[in-house]
Amino acid sequence: MIEIEEKLKAATRSAVKKVFGIEPEESLLMIEIPRDPKMGDYSTNIAMRLTKVLHQTPAAIAEPLAKELKASVPEVSDVTVAKPGFINFRIKGAELTSNIANILKAGDDYGKNKSGNGLHILVEYVSANPTGDLHCGHARGAAWGDSITRLLKASGYVCLREFYVNDAGHQIDMLGESLIARYFEHFGRNDYALPEDGYHAQDVIDIANQIAEEDGDKWLNADPEERMTYFKDQGIDRELAKIERDLKMYRCEFDSWVHERFFYQNNSKRIHDVLDRMKSMDLTFEKDNALWFKSTEYGDDKDRVLIKSDGSLTYMTPDIANHIYKLERGYTKLVNLWGADHHSYVTRMTAALEAMGYPKGTLEVDLIQMVRLVEDGEEVKMSKRTGNAITLRELCDDIGIDAARWFFVSRDVESHMDLDLKLAREKSENNPVYYVQYAYARMSSIVRQCPAYQPVDSFGLLTDTKEMELMKHINELPDVVADAAKTRMPSKICNYVQNLARLFHSFYGTCKVNDPQNPELSNQRLGLVLATMTTMKNALNLIGIEAPEKM
Repeated sequence: MIEIEEKLKAATRSAVKKVFGIEPEESLLMIEIPRDPKMGDYSTNIAMRLTKVLHQTPAAIAEPLAKELKASVPEVSDVTVAKPGFINFRIKGAELTSNIANILKAGDDYGKNKSGNGLHILVEYVSANPTGDLHCGHARGAAWGDSITRLLKASGYVCLREFYVNDAGHQIDMLGESLIARYFEHFGRNDYALPEDGYHAQDVIDIANQIAEEDGDKWLNADPEERMTYFKDQGIDRELAKIERDLKMYRCEFDSWVHERFFYQNNSKRIHDVLDRMKSMDLTFEKDNALWFKSTEYGDDKDRVLIKSDGSLTYMTPDIANHIYKLERGYTKLVNLWGADHHSYVTRMTAALEAMGYPKGTLEVDLIQMVRLVEDGEEVKMSKRTGNAITLRELCDDIGIDAARWFFVSRDVESHMDLDLKLAREKSENNPVYYVQYAYARMSSIVRQCPAYQPVDSFGLLTDTKEMELMKHINELPDVVADAAKTRMPSKICNYVQNLARLFHSFYGTCKVNDPQNPELSNQRLGLVLATMTTMKNALNLIGIEAPEKM
């Protein structure tokens, strides 16, 4: 939180204690910017929040508090009360402008804060099966997850970005079978059938052809088990390399790639350890020659199978081992981004961790709802080029990386969304990402046209209402970042930069920056523009969007 807000918050706490003799709860103390600047620069609704505690009307609480605050806070020029009990602060101009120099000094670090207090948090997202291209659903989760982790890192959390590779089970068997069938086809052989539930996409054909060109026909008569292992490994590695390449293009990088196969290695030691631990805690029972988890005792609607009657594991078993592994690495908070079809799976996984003694809330899951691509009111399902589902790379080629990330991040992932392709391509103020980037490009143009900024400590000439509104908003960034990180809502950054662009355009329309007749005022206004540029660039970077100097 910025210095002036901290002072107002601390002063309000002291005033409540002095006037009413109570220590207000931290959650009751809020300092905000009023929607109507005529009301003041900052406001608190503490009087309304204390009515149930003090058994008085908001006005009766607000009046003596306002009097005490006016006398005790040197930074304010006036404190007034507005119905039904808002306490509004008018700040002295020098206090509002003092942060400009701090922003310019902080540079790329402006907006960073320590609200996370070093909490170790592991965020798992995307985690697509290595069996094909990333699609638009993955694109939404990737943009949201990447933005969350940027916000967490900027807010003092120790954050690990993890991709869980689902490289075991039936889907990988089908990948191997599909690659072998296409490999045989490459050599004109039709005696290895492509499974009905195999993978028919062009990328599988391409990988099979690559293997054929590299290895020749050596696998046609090879040992079936050896051949299957090789083709599965090749399929996983090549599909995963493509996924990683596309994610980097999309400005998403990961610190850790954990493979499901890892939990099957060393004779499934990690899985055996987890199962033994659950058995020792009396969390399992046997029925119908299968091993079950007593998940109904922890909020699930039915008990869940861990080991099937044929001895094979359910998907849940290695996944429990995966989450235990995360916690063993020192991360006390786990966040997963899963597709909306995993809704019922959330309960059983949180139940497993709670049953094994981890605090409630250790794992939180954000569910990603479906995306529809829309153009001219019609849903677009297939690529015009390939006739297949539109991939992440094709979407970025069409509307650009910035637009793709913006539209996915600007809406809560837990709500269904329509992405209007025509709007995303539009170069006008109707397109929010264009509107925001145009504001930054305009700032850059002003800086290029002005004499070089001469650093100053005082900005006392900035007294116009538009200047004050802009300054108050740029002062809010650290607090907005901290809140967006805590709530895992990067959409709040989109709202913030849209308002920043609007306030800048309003300022630019009223205040002449480059005025040769008034060089001192021009220099101070240029300082404000530079501080606004820093704020805009840093905020956009937190959602993975570029700040172009020219458009």
